[in-house]
Amino acid sequence: MSENKKNIYFASDFHLGAPNYEKSLEREKAICAWMDFIRPTCEELFLVGDIFDFWFEYKHAIPKGFIRLQGKIAEFTDAGIPVHFFTGNHDMWIFDYIPKELGVSLYREPIERTFNGKKFLIGHGDGLGPGDHKYKFLKKVFASKVSQWLFARVHPNLGIGIANYSSRSSRAKTGTSDEKFIGIENEWLAIYCKEQNQLQERDYYVFGHRHLPLSIAIEPNARYINLGDWIKYHTYGVFDGTQLILKTWIDSETEEYKF
Repeated sequence: MSENKKNIYFASDFHLGAPNYEKSLEREKAICAWMDFIRPTCEELFLVGDIFDFWFEYKHAIPKGFIRLQGKIAEFTDAGIPVHFFTGNHDMWIFDYIPKELGVSLYREPIERTFNGKKFLIGHGDGLGPGDHKYKFLKKVFASKVSQWLFARVHPNLGIGIANYSSRSSRAKTGTSDEKFIGIENEWLAIYCKEQNQLQERDYYVFGHRHLPLSIAIEPNARYINLGDWIKYHTYGVFDGTQLILKTWIDSETEEYKF
């Protein structure tokens, strides 16, 4: 890592577009301010899924909005700062527009990386670990080429409208359940990380999806980090070459997240 760019940053679950235009725009501006703040010390940036509350690329159309974030990502990549973009369960229908126009590297599955000798497994986190069989089935359906082809036949005005309604309904049913820590023995991603670490030891497992900032030791030298979200927590991860910690972005300032 270069002397003046020593940090690796991680963030997830911006859910831009939710719950309405006004709130989404306010959140988007805060995210862009945060990106301006980290840029001087950013070696690489990982955006770990559900950046958009819904996204579908038609051949000649994309969802409107989110232009500030897209421009900010392009600023990073144009400046030579790698941006790694993961699809989540809300924006799995990203195809070639984001990588081509913004210059990001796109991932649909967890990836392995090593920074300064520390081993990382990084991914959005949806569909991993035990349980949630209904979602795992639906994910396979939505990820199929047939489903994508069929949805592309629907006019964008109707298709995006249906998707936005579905997303709002899903969040209304979930309520505040994501805000509760249910114990390491019941946290699906924690179980997944522990199982993975038995197969191959790593230092950090970095995921989103859970919407709850977590830093859990799953083994003496292995830690599961959940990045939280930017709907409620405005949390992000920063690896300084030695350790990965969670921080909170508040009104143009940043501080270590208090568990």
